[in-house]
Amino acid sequence: MKAVLDFIVNEIFGQGAIFLSLIALIGLLLQKKSASEVIRGTFMTAIGYFVLNAGVEFVSGAVSDISKAFTTMMPQAVASKSVDIGADYGTQIGIVMIIGFAINLIFARFTKWKTVFLTGHMLYWFPFVFIAAGVDAGLSGAKLIILAALFTAVYMIVAPNLMRPLVKKVTGTDSFSIAHPTTTLSLIAAGVAKVTGDPKKSTEDLKFPKGLNFLREVSITGSIVILLTYLVMSLLLKLNGYSPAEVLDYDRAFTYYFTKTIKFGMGVTVMLLGVRMLIAEIVPAFQGIATKVVPGAIPALDCPVIFNMAPNALLIGFICALATSTVTILICTALNAFPTVVIPLAFTCFFEAGCAAIVANAYGGVRGCIIASIVNGIAMVLLVGFGAYFFNNTIQGWMLVYGGQDFSLWGILEGLIAKLIA
Repeated sequence: MKAVLDFIVNEIFGQGAIFLSLIALIGLLLQKKSASEVIRGTFMTAIGYFVLNAGVEFVSGAVSDISKAFTTMMPQAVASKSVDIGADYGTQIGIVMIIGFAINLIFARFTKWKTVFLTGHMLYWFPFVFIAAGVDAGLSGAKLIILAALFTAVYMIVAPNLMRPLVKKVTGTDSFSIAHPTTTLSLIAAGVAKVTGDPKKSTEDLKFPKGLNFLREVSITGSIVILLTYLVMSLLLKLNGYSPAEVLDYDRAFTYYFTKTIKFGMGVTVMLLGVRMLIAEIVPAFQGIATKVVPGAIPALDCPVIFNMAPNALLIGFICALATSTVTILICTALNAFPTVVIPLAFTCFFEAGCAAIVANAYGGVRGCIIASIVNGIAMVLLVGFGAYFFNNTIQGWMLVYGGQDFSLWGILEGLIAKLIA
């Protein structure tokens, strides 16, 4: 039984390409497509996923040293970690994952909540976070599994359905939703942008002087932003008495900055190509499941699937959120506001806040996008800071890098209940 569970968790749910290819295969077979179409659709779904994931890895690699530098300048930010959740609670995470996904399918089949959570790696990370919150509160055994499974199922059902109208506003279609921890920031962005912005003045309509037309290429603009970010970061390291070469582990400065800059631009380019490939395959294939198995169901996918809808908004959101969150961190650190020192959330700023900025642009154009991203920059720091009260003995170090959105908010909510039960 353990071997079967391990296979399902690690070889199917734990592998995004395999999981989505299996979904595409089932959907195409249910539509009685020809063998040629089934083979093509299944393989192209996997290829599209790997292309998208390759772009994500390049982008993540380009921004990873930002967090590394600030961790060096703020060594007190390194939280204690007495429990290895992934290693010590792997079986419980697998059980929670399967229960949560099964409940999601049942709700999609028999209720009006029709989204099906298909972001493979998030199928693992949410149970991981919920198990950690329960363990930190003192839960174990059946209580831990039941509470974590309940929160996982509720999140898989509620979050993508809340994102559904936001995605429809962005894309103009209702063919898919988002299953990613950007929901909290996206809802904030939509609300703020509605009040402060004008949707008629889109970030994608920004006009550049003739000599700056190259800035219309989001890969070039993104590369320039990352270069400036690294130059500022290196200056801060020097002002704090650190050697950028030692902290960032490079021998040649020009080569290092050039590589980081171009890899970010390449990552964005590859990621957007992967988005187009994946959407072109998985959405039509999923119609077989939506017709035969779960009537009316729509796939909920990873957040980069909407990045090509407003790439300028993505970069504006990243810049504003990173700048605002950094200022907020400095203020909170000076006030000793949290039980841990928060470091700049580079990954959250790009992926979750960037996705939220695209939503904000749909509701409030340029001004709404900027203001909403500033608000989100503050919100993500507060979420990570207050979340330290619920993860400090388990995964706080992990949350300092990947938190500041749904992971933090939903983890706090579960942690409160877990403490009451414990």
